[in-house]
Amino acid sequence: MKKNKFLVAVLALPLALAACTSTSSSSDSSSAAAPAEGSAAATAAASAAPAAGGEGYGYNIAVVTHGGAGDAFWSVVKAGAEKAGADLGDNVQYQSDGDPQKQAQLIDAAVSQGVQGLVVSMANPDALKDSIAKATAAGIPVITINAGGDKSKEFGAMNHIGQDEAVAGNAVGAKMAEAGAKNVICVIQEAGNVALETRCQGVTDGLGGTVENLQVDNNDLTGAQATIKSKLQADPSIDGVVTLGGQMAAVAAAAVEEAGSSAKVGTFDVNSDVTALIKDGKVLFAVDQQPYLQGYMGVDLMTLYLSNANTLGGGLPVLTGPSFVTPENVDQISELAVAGTR
Repeated sequence: MKKNKFLVAVLALPLALAACTSTSSSSDSSSAAAPAEGSAAATAAASAAPAAGGEGYGYNIAVVTHGGAGDAFWSVVKAGAEKAGADLGDNVQYQSDGDPQKQAQLIDAAVSQGVQGLVVSMANPDALKDSIAKATAAGIPVITINAGGDKSKEFGAMNHIGQDEAVAGNAVGAKMAEAGAKNVICVIQEAGNVALETRCQGVTDGLGGTVENLQVDNNDLTGAQATIKSKLQADPSIDGVVTLGGQMAAVAAAAVEEAGSSAKVGTFDVNSDVTALIKDGKVLFAVDQQPYLQGYMGVDLMTLYLSNANTLGGGLPVLTGPSFVTPENVDQISELAVAGTR
């Protein structure tokens, strides 16, 4: 791999430029400084950039997320991160745990191992604050992905890559309203996940009707289906169900059918089951935040920073969504979902 291999990240520039011009609650603009002399990042930049004809950068990058075991969404994030590592010749170690305390321990272990870059999702930012601080104090650059964008800069991360959950939720609420829904349940599958709560608040703002949050367990799909079914049977006026993950969309669609309800289902996130449900008319739409891109760009941008002190976003998040998968475009997306990249 030649020294300018880092320029593969130019493929991500149109997205990043869109993010720079998007509306954000962050009003100031800043650019991360070059790695400080003597820091882990500076050492990495000086020693690991590949020479002409080399095999790659060889940076040791830890990706630590809050994804649960078996969750298809996080399998796509992992695939993106590992593909970037393979493309760039980096050593990418992906680990995840849905328990915030255990995720913090994974971050601490990565710092102790002396990784050169850390990519992390922050569903529960406060639980990870001290661990992120240990990383930055050790001179390890941090990029956040998927969740925790509102705390990313405060905690010292260089970039956040993901979607604005409030904006996405508002758009979902508006789409449900267009479909005629007025009384909606918003199904939260991970307790304490701030990003999911933000989505539901956005749905409330966009719907202009009644939205009630319904807590279920992502690790107990049978129980979740029973809970949704029971809620629909207890209140026949519910005419809309919003799920916050693709895995839960199939559960909600089955619950609606079992309950004999006519409630319309919309969801966040895409997998092959969701695209099939959209084709069958059992799910109206899915929000696509492009998890593959979140994983890929996390590693890609970290490599650019370590090798050439590059940053993107100008202090604002680099947005990967929201976009919508609907009956009009589902055929194209479904092929990619089956392949595990959407």
